[in-house]
Amino acid sequence: MASIAKSKPTSGVKEFTFLWEGKSKDGKNIRGEMRAASANVVQTTLRRQGVINAKVTKQRFKSGGKITEKDITLFTRQLATMMKSGVPLLQSFDIVGRGHANPAVGKLLLDIKSDVETGSSLSAAFRKYPLYFDQLFCNLVAAGEQAGILDSLLDRLATYKEKILAIKSKIKSALFYPIAVIVVAFIITAVIMIFVIPAFKEVFKSFGADLPAPTLIVISISDFFVAYWYAIFGAIGGGLYAFFYTWKRSEKMQFVMDRLLLRLPVFGDLIRKAVIARWTRTLATMFAAGVPLVESLESVGGAAGNYVYKVATREIQTEVSTGTNLTTAMQNTNLFPNMVTQMVAIGEESGALDSMLSKVADFFEAEVDDAVEALSSLMEPMIMVILGTLIGGMVVAMYLPIFKMGSVV
Repeated sequence: MASIAKSKPTSGVKEFTFLWEGKSKDGKNIRGEMRAASANVVQTTLRRQGVINAKVTKQRFKSGGKITEKDITLFTRQLATMMKSGVPLLQSFDIVGRGHANPAVGKLLLDIKSDVETGSSLSAAFRKYPLYFDQLFCNLVAAGEQAGILDSLLDRLATYKEKILAIKSKIKSALFYPIAVIVVAFIITAVIMIFVIPAFKEVFKSFGADLPAPTLIVISISDFFVAYWYAIFGAIGGGLYAFFYTWKRSEKMQFVMDRLLLRLPVFGDLIRKAVIARWTRTLATMFAAGVPLVESLESVGGAAGNYVYKVATREIQTEVSTGTNLTTAMQNTNLFPNMVTQMVAIGEESGALDSMLSKVADFFEAEVDDAVEALSSLMEPMIMVILGTLIGGMVVAMYLPIFKMGSVV
């Protein structure tokens, strides 16, 4: 492939990737790609460079799925591995981008590669896509570029993202099972109420006898479901949509809900341990990369994943910036266990804060693992009892009149 010089991008003009194929002055077939605003610009540039009979086609990317955090984590690990192996940065982007299973990720990486080719720093190229690369990611990459240890920082960043992703996965797996069972139980109950119980009701009418109180209660609930099923499902769907819409856009709502989550009787302790693990892991990664403590705290709050800790981190940052040591600032929030603040105090005194924070993160990640296993073992019998009581209660209520008739006969 011939190497074609890139023309400088025009400010404010959207560029696309074009593939071209033509012949050089000595008659050899050559091909390549170029970023430009249109095919005419590519044709003009190629003619100036001596390429004749050039065929230019716009590169089209297949519509891929949503770019997930797992995709970004995998890309970070692949880029770190290639750079540690001595593969040049641009070539690494090209290999990862063209070989990725998700076309949307491939297009994103090739766009970033084009920005770097035109003279932009890697961290500046990442900052153009804040939806996928947060402030922490960009700050660490910038620190690696400035210190000349980008491969090491990318490796540290990949390890950090893998651990955070594992924590999130454990929390989701712990919450998914009970939520899924609740949804399925509601659907089954609605089907029984709307379709099954009315059939029993018609049969009971022919008995001409008084029905037991449990049966009358279940039939009344069924009549309400049959009459207002659209309102019930509409209210539930609309309520959930309004709740999550408000939760995402209202800081006050986020604070209230995150504080409520931390106070849940069973899940609250698990969520608190996961948040502390992410908080300490993030601060350890930033501090070990050479980012100043005050600047590190800027990214730590958002990475914790809980608005209560995000607000507390702002307070810690303010106190640290005025000369208070980190240990005292953390104690003033009353959100961190004594073990955490003691380990941080030892780290500050010994000059090994990043190491101590990493040990705290390891400890709480292990605690999350144990808590998820215990919670899974506890939830199964509880859910079986709840479902048995709910479904079994309806079945017994419907069969009570039949049992009563059998005893009379």
